[in-house]
Amino acid sequence: MRWLTVGLLALVVFLQYPLWLGKGGWLKVWEYDRQLKTQKEETRQLEIRNAGLDAEVRDLKQGYDAIEERARFELGMIKQDETFVQIPEKPAARTP
Repeated sequence: MRWLTVGLLALVVFLQYPLWLGKGGWLKVWEYDRQLKTQKEETRQLEIRNAGLDAEVRDLKQGYDAIEERARFELGMIKQDETFVQIPEKPAARTP
């Protein structure tokens, strides 16, 4: 009877090994699930960024407002009949 118990226990361990540690075992499935969640989050972030870039490209193609805004703020350009006025900031008061 003792050998039968040991044999059945060995059979159970032998059958459980592939389930937990094999190529398609639970540990691998959990790891793949974790990697999938990470990849989906990264993909979601990239889709948000791509949507913003797509909107910006459409805006630049359709009208001159976006181009003018970029020229003013990024390149410091002004229109032909405008006057550029720059007001310097006051220096901080020195303490004695």
